[in-house]
Amino acid sequence: MSYASLEEKLQAVGSAVEMARNSQIGPYVYPAVPSEFSNWRDEQVAWRETAALFDQSHHMTDLYVEGPDVIRLLSDLGVNTFQNFAVDKAKQFVACNHDGYVIGDGILFFLSENRVSLVGRPSAHNWVQFHAETGDYDVTVERDERTAANPTGRRKIYRFQVQGPTAMDVLEQATGGTLPEIKFFNMGEITIAGHAVRALHHGMSGVPGLELFGPWEEREDVRAAIVDAGKNHGLRQVGSRVYATNTLESGWIPCPLPAVFTGDELRAYREWLPGDGYEATGSLGGSFYTDDIADYYLTPHEAGYGPFVKFDHDFVGRDALEQMGDEPSRRKVTLAWNGEDVAHAMQTLFERGDPVKYIDLPLSNYSTWPNDRVTKDGELVGVSTFSGYSYNERSMLSLAVVDANVAVGTEVTLVWGEENGGSSKPVVERHRQAEIRAIVSPCPYSEVARTSYAEGWRTKAGVS
Repeated sequence: MSYASLEEKLQAVGSAVEMARNSQIGPYVYPAVPSEFSNWRDEQVAWRETAALFDQSHHMTDLYVEGPDVIRLLSDLGVNTFQNFAVDKAKQFVACNHDGYVIGDGILFFLSENRVSLVGRPSAHNWVQFHAETGDYDVTVERDERTAANPTGRRKIYRFQVQGPTAMDVLEQATGGTLPEIKFFNMGEITIAGHAVRALHHGMSGVPGLELFGPWEEREDVRAAIVDAGKNHGLRQVGSRVYATNTLESGWIPCPLPAVFTGDELRAYREWLPGDGYEATGSLGGSFYTDDIADYYLTPHEAGYGPFVKFDHDFVGRDALEQMGDEPSRRKVTLAWNGEDVAHAMQTLFERGDPVKYIDLPLSNYSTWPNDRVTKDGELVGVSTFSGYSYNERSMLSLAVVDANVAVGTEVTLVWGEENGGSSKPVVERHRQAEIRAIVSPCPYSEVARTSYAEGWRTKAGVS
């Protein structure tokens, strides 16, 4: 059955949790890129030890906003400060609902005077577009959907990332000269294969790197030049199978459930959102069960965005965030899973009866919004939100939010799999749950990423 809006679908189903729990889609798709160029283990190693080329051209939505009120619009919606935002700068934009819970985030590029682009999963884009169209703002919006949902069959621009210890050597060879000095989360311009390329200084796992973008028609020329330049520097192209696992080492939660399903203030927004869009079709998976969809929401502090929140402007959710304060009851951590427990769970595939829920490698998510129970001495102490395997760390890892009093080094238990044999999602086979021990660890997990982000965090947050 089709629905005109998210609100209409919610009213028909009667429960946001049931709607998402039994959605028929699986995890977020990374389309149009080969699964593996070599093998995913060596591709993971490349971003830590040599250099990796990521093709980010296909899986993210781009929203272009232009007009004299563009900064006023973003300032009214984002927790970030905009006092020092200027052309050729970027920041991680975070938007909240009226109760201070995260709707979504994305990378915001200040492209030219009065023109920006927001890049990422579509939840923040939808929120910005809704206000641009319904609020008193002198702006226009243009949307370039991710490849999987793009009716044009192509994108406006390509987007590559070259990252790793030898990334700058690769790019210097590709440009045929010395690279310009570009500060963290600032943009500059370089020339590759005779084409002007805009470059953002941004390392996804904490190692050196530039994010490159330009007109779609020039993508293969630029890619070929980078690949050729990388032959002497250990460059590997990264396939879609392993692409998303870099976040396990860098510590960014890519899939918070958008906090839009509750509240009378958001009813008009839910009526604006389509009945077949991201929010209406996203799937909820994992062992954490509650009847209240708001229990799956995250605050900016829980998601690791505390340094981004600046009360130098009025924005949606400000009052709620001020009341919450700077000492959240939960914080973001990495969980390092016990290898023996993981191996035992996988061993059940070779035994009669229902096995433990399949743990896919390298990325084990099987829903749009994963949420697994984390317990200590049988009591719920947190939720695990994103999981997979790092060949660099030789460990299954997951990004989690746990009670603030659960110290690093504590052993906790992650409940893997769904209740009662699993939901009706086609990606969920009949299975039984398993308890997997895990050690609460720092976030980012990678020491390289922790050191790098400590230096660049204030700039990324948009703080001078």
